[in-house]
Amino acid sequence: MPRGPGRFLRAPVAPAAALAAALLSSLARCSLLESGDPVASALSPYFGTKTRYEDVNPGLLPNPEAPWRDPELLEGTCTPVQLVAVIRHGTRYPTAKQIRKLRQLHELLQARGPWGGRASATSGRDVGAVLADRPLWYADWMDGQLVEKGRQDMRQLALRLASLFPTLFCRENFGRLRLVTSSKHRCVDSGVAFLQGLWQHYNPGLTPPDVADMECGPPRINDKLMRFFDNCKKFLTEVERNATALYHVEAFKTGPEMQDILKKVAATLQVPINDLNADLIQVAFFTCSFDLAIKGIKSPWCDVFDIDDAKVLEYLNDLKQYWKRGYGYTINSRSSCILFEDIFQHLDKAVEQKQRSQPISSPVILQFGHAETLLPLLSLMGYFKDREPLTAYNYKEQMHRKFRSGHIVPYASNLIFLLYHCENAKTPKEEFQVQMLLNEKVLPFAHSQETVSLYEDLKNHYKGVLQSCHAIDECKLLKTSSWLA
Repeated sequence: MPRGPGRFLRAPVAPAAALAAALLSSLARCSLLESGDPVASALSPYFGTKTRYEDVNPGLLPNPEAPWRDPELLEGTCTPVQLVAVIRHGTRYPTAKQIRKLRQLHELLQARGPWGGRASATSGRDVGAVLADRPLWYADWMDGQLVEKGRQDMRQLALRLASLFPTLFCRENFGRLRLVTSSKHRCVDSGVAFLQGLWQHYNPGLTPPDVADMECGPPRINDKLMRFFDNCKKFLTEVERNATALYHVEAFKTGPEMQDILKKVAATLQVPINDLNADLIQVAFFTCSFDLAIKGIKSPWCDVFDIDDAKVLEYLNDLKQYWKRGYGYTINSRSSCILFEDIFQHLDKAVEQKQRSQPISSPVILQFGHAETLLPLLSLMGYFKDREPLTAYNYKEQMHRKFRSGHIVPYASNLIFLLYHCENAKTPKEEFQVQMLLNEKVLPFAHSQETVSLYEDLKNHYKGVLQSCHAIDECKLLKTSSWLA
């Protein structure tokens, strides 16, 4: 395999298991309470899809606008000519459904009977009373909307990427940016905030204009691309609306690990255990994460749980993501075919234009979606797949699993395809190379564990998927059900 001038293809990095361990243990190795973040919670590594981006990249805490260049990024005679990014929206409010559950739990605490009012044996104070007296500031209108912290997530991501890839994000390319978004407000607003961050990069100190007045225009809504799961009949029928599809999630809720937490929380909050259930426990845990992510405060809701509880609740969340968005059912990942094809169409077009000595029409493509957009795509490409499926009955065996959603798709998570043109390539095949980045860190290719791939080799590896994975065919309803991937 050629290495080329300067830095072409590299030798394989650590084996897949070692790589996953390194990626997924990054939070544990870097103690958040020692990272200079004064309000970080010890529970932060276990918040799943409600995880802050800076908890996955703690190096951002001192200066979130400063780019960090992964040493594995290509340099020398290989020049980036196109960047295609799939970006999850920034930090958001809870959904209206989550807020209603929290209100239900809060009312339960306020209505505590004569058993309430005693100090907790573990904390030395009545946590239930503290939470009952604490006003709820969440309201139904918030319903998953982007918060100011989420706008900041996007502006800062834009500044870092523009600094990291100056030739792609140069002022001259601003009018050629292509932005696509889900119709959800949090995604549209994330795209707008990203553009504002870029504009500030070009015009520091000046207030950005309305995005409609920017050269590139506002993000275009395309739910068929960014919310493909809503347009896939097979997924909707066999998973989304199938009462038995999330069997392992429901079974874990009534399993011994969750029942132990239920008893413990009932004792801590001093409420009858029969008034609690796994959903209320989970919303209390998420409220700890929302207060931290949105307001930057360590909430008293965090005092209800310890790290062992957090690990169990993280697994409950991961079970849902696994069976609904990951490897649980084949249709989960196959429903993302339309997005996968779209990415390679952009890359193909850039290669063709470069070969004809034409300017790249779209040097930067930014696609704003959801965790539910990214997880199926990563699964389709073979990332973070464990040897055994996650089930309700193998929690202990999966303690070191690769599939940990919070470490993969936190708020503002991003998957970047970076296409290079290498001037001094010895053969035409070596002229175009690709790297992938997940959350601004080079992601070794799932099939080779190398950090760089010849573009032709990458297409050949996914040839079967690209040729067979057509959204219209994949999403047709058949009489048979999806099987385990």
